[in-house]
Amino acid sequence: MTAAEVSTSSHLRDRSSGLVGDQPGTPEWNKRTATRAMLRAVDFQDEDFGKPIITLACTHTNATPCNAHMNELGEALQKEVESIGGKAFVFGTPVISDGETMGTLGMRYSLVSRDLIADCIETMHEGYLADGMITLGGCDKSIPGALMPILRNDSIGVMLYGGSILPGHLDGKDLTVISSFEAIGARGAGKIDDKELGRVERNSCPGSGACGGMFTANTMSSIIEAMGMSVPYSAAHTAVDVNNQLSVDKLEDCKRSVEALFTCMERGITSRQICTKKAFENGITVCMALGGSTNAVLHCLALAHEAEVDLTIDDFNRIGDRVPLIGDFKPSGTYVMADLEKIGGIPLVMKYLLDQGMLHGDCMTVTGKTMAENLAEIPSGLPSGQTIIRHLENPYAPPGKHLVVMRGNLAPDGAVIKLSGKEISQHRGPARVFESEEMAMDAILTGQIVENDVVVIRQEGPKGGPGMREMLSPSSAIMGAGLGKTVALITDGRFSGGTHGIVVGHIAPEAAVGGPIGLVEEGDIVVLDVDKRLLNVEVGEAEMESRRQSWTPYVKSNPRGVLKKYRQLVSSASKGAVTH
Repeated sequence: MTAAEVSTSSHLRDRSSGLVGDQPGTPEWNKRTATRAMLRAVDFQDEDFGKPIITLACTHTNATPCNAHMNELGEALQKEVESIGGKAFVFGTPVISDGETMGTLGMRYSLVSRDLIADCIETMHEGYLADGMITLGGCDKSIPGALMPILRNDSIGVMLYGGSILPGHLDGKDLTVISSFEAIGARGAGKIDDKELGRVERNSCPGSGACGGMFTANTMSSIIEAMGMSVPYSAAHTAVDVNNQLSVDKLEDCKRSVEALFTCMERGITSRQICTKKAFENGITVCMALGGSTNAVLHCLALAHEAEVDLTIDDFNRIGDRVPLIGDFKPSGTYVMADLEKIGGIPLVMKYLLDQGMLHGDCMTVTGKTMAENLAEIPSGLPSGQTIIRHLENPYAPPGKHLVVMRGNLAPDGAVIKLSGKEISQHRGPARVFESEEMAMDAILTGQIVENDVVVIRQEGPKGGPGMREMLSPSSAIMGAGLGKTVALITDGRFSGGTHGIVVGHIAPEAAVGGPIGLVEEGDIVVLDVDKRLLNVEVGEAEMESRRQSWTPYVKSNPRGVLKKYRQLVSSASKGAVTH
């Protein structure tokens, strides 16, 4: 739409007219005099009261590179909104960096922040009766947190990803933040010295942007673009250039996002018209094909809850069983998101999958066009000479060999394992039981964990933590110690998108509510049967029932404030760990 078209489309401000008034000289206009008086103090002019109001959620903080550039993106979006004839109400939200808080008690606030961000955005949008919204996401939880409020009330909105970081470089190799985490384990195992550890630290993160591999941020941005709630190409565009200035592509994403929003407003395309069950299937298909994070299970379930779409944890196996792994991305593979950008980004992958009959092309998107229409001009096939994306006939792993939901007597309500093509059929070993991440980390770094062990970290679920911390530090320490292929880690917590190894998370029910993982004892034999998708402990039912009868909750903390409320409200990981 043009500014002239916006100015003559009074229906675009059906909501905000309730805030500032509709037509001058009417009784309703007069009632809103005090509101307009206050808005004049923040530079509203007479003509601005006839413009649609757009809430612009700017998830900025200088505490993390993932979101350090969000203010600049927010300013670019505000200019685009106002150039097209709208008025932007700009505001911030909390942002918790998973990478920085990993391995600390601060990590308890990470997943909490997803729902808090959603609540903050909903509060601003509904409180000001805004007509549309654009939400920015960067670090892991700010991405689903930015989409959840759009879906919650079937609002008209667009989510824009801030973009991923460029790779770091050291001795001819690409680095990511995961390189630093794994270097900790390598140092603990004596494989590198302090000097080398420092070199990795100084070269892993060169500037602004979210973690560069197919970790949680890039997984979720890819899913959301595939679902149609972000403009095409925006998921793979890097945040900044080599000089750490906003990339030209990301600035163009701002312009296209605003144009898409006003198209949706003009045509009345609400978020739930886009985020249907088929749209979720598209997003999960792309996730499986690219090798996405286990957190995708948690966040997609939460997004479906907001959209009132009937998506369950078992849908991930149903979809995964027909989708091979064709992307070679870190942490298990070679490439980062910046590499995918060079060959065509997410639309390239989507067009290939669509041509193979693996996506629903008739799904509506924020452009006002269907997915198939958005992809119509993209050449079919994959570029020759590249190894980032493989053909379906020659995948990195066959269907059913990436994200897999397991069940069994340790996980009656489900658990998630990330295979990424690893040839694991079964792992059987003695349980090494720890009541917190810190206890497990100490044991790993002091050489107490040996081949075939099954590290059991519990009391880290949504309620038990509270907050369901990510176990990246212990999993990276296991990898760095050279035990990644011989030691398994299972937990009612979750994992970073950067985690790899033999890891099973999201075990439900969690220990804090009496789940079977809370009944496991040191030395019990735990069996991961990947082929049968079973996670069991070799303890008879009579013995398990005896333990169940004598079980008492393990009280590791008595939080106040936000964490106390979260513990009371949060649902099981198998339901997305939502709070309403």
